[in-house]
Amino acid sequence: MLIHTAEFKCSNTRTEKLPPPVLPEYAFIGRSNVGKSSLINMLTQKKGLAKTSQTPGKTQLINHFLINDKWYIVDLPGYGFARASKSSRGEWERFIKYYLKNRESLQCVFVLIDSRVPPQKVDLEFCFWLGEHGIPFMLVFTKADKQSKHKTQLTIAAFKKALLDFFEEVPQQFITSSETQEGRDEILTCIGEINKGFTAPVIE
Repeated sequence: MLIHTAEFKCSNTRTEKLPPPVLPEYAFIGRSNVGKSSLINMLTQKKGLAKTSQTPGKTQLINHFLINDKWYIVDLPGYGFARASKSSRGEWERFIKYYLKNRESLQCVFVLIDSRVPPQKVDLEFCFWLGEHGIPFMLVFTKADKQSKHKTQLTIAAFKKALLDFFEEVPQQFITSSETQEGRDEILTCIGEINKGFTAPVIE
């Protein structure tokens, strides 16, 4: 898939103010500082589209980016950020989970995992929650350029093993690097294939 246009459309904390659910959406989420904004900018080839920050938990809104006027990348707040208050974390968690469970046009959640660290409880628990609610998701292992391919494969194998305690089979995985653009074509091809089968929901 070629990306011709990518533009920011809106930021929200209220799901009722989101764009009409008539185009396919792909949500990107992960622990804070996993490289989500950098990955979105790499996928769209538009530096600065998603705002990167050195402060974990900076993204606190549901951000919609319209791609080729045909589908959305949705940048969701990171989970596991320590600097936010408990009340803020609780509020963000509620609206994120409401969005994930109820958004009619959501096609898939891309869960970002840092390829350099062993399986983290917060990542596994989030994947288990998605599974419990029947929400389709795929795994994106980020920052692969920061270590050897062998170490990345060891991380993936350990994560897959942990998931098999809950799932009969693990979802599709992608290995990515925002620096080398590894994984870009694979993710966009996957999205393009899903888009072919999208039917807009009937809005009453």
